[in-house]
Amino acid sequence: MIKLSVNVNKVATVRNSRGGDYPSVLEAVRTCVAAGAPGITMHPRGDERHIRRSDVREIAAWLRERAAGVELNIEGDPRADWLELVHEITPTQATLVPVRAGEITSEAGWSPATDAGELRAIVQELQARGIRVSLFVDPETAAIDWAKTIGGDRVELYTEPFARAFERGPVEAGASFARYVRAAEHAHACGLGINAGHDLDLDNLVLFRGLPHLDEVSIGHALIGRAIFDGLDHVVRAYLDVLRG
Repeated sequence: MIKLSVNVNKVATVRNSRGGDYPSVLEAVRTCVAAGAPGITMHPRGDERHIRRSDVREIAAWLRERAAGVELNIEGDPRADWLELVHEITPTQATLVPVRAGEITSEAGWSPATDAGELRAIVQELQARGIRVSLFVDPETAAIDWAKTIGGDRVELYTEPFARAFERGPVEAGASFARYVRAAEHAHACGLGINAGHDLDLDNLVLFRGLPHLDEVSIGHALIGRAIFDGLDHVVRAYLDVLRG
């Protein structure tokens, strides 16, 4: 079955809008795990506008002690303080994501023109700690080939273009999905595992779950947004039901 990694950043965004510690990100994690989520994702940014480094430490410790089988995925740009935190925590997976100045959320995958030297060394250091490394890329052959040269274990396909195409109707959705199928087949042929994320939801996931060789989806915004109305436990279970088919 395709794994679901619940991104809890949005819970932290709500908390930070008022300061203090409510709603608790750890409580959200506990709820997701109790509902059956096999993975938790956090993306601590340099400005800590949602997930704080203290959140990462607290949640990682809780998962180790209470939910050892649940995978922890930490996303972020490979800046010095992020790398220090990831090496300290040693999550199951680290997803390297490019960051553009002023962005609200991720806007694109790594450019294949990005210098490979420094990133390759970063990937090797993470892997030496036993951390699986995924690289956030657009569904393009050149980007996947670049990820292979970096030495990553997986790619995470950036799915916002698919989500927007899905909104425009079945013809455009099918054409966009075909593009992702080609990318997934190429990544698999390169020996890379395949993750996906960004704007996947209960509607478009019904099509996207058919992606060949798909290992994991990371979903936060749509899942937490739906949970406002339906309850977090119920929504996690709904996503798991969709992935089971």
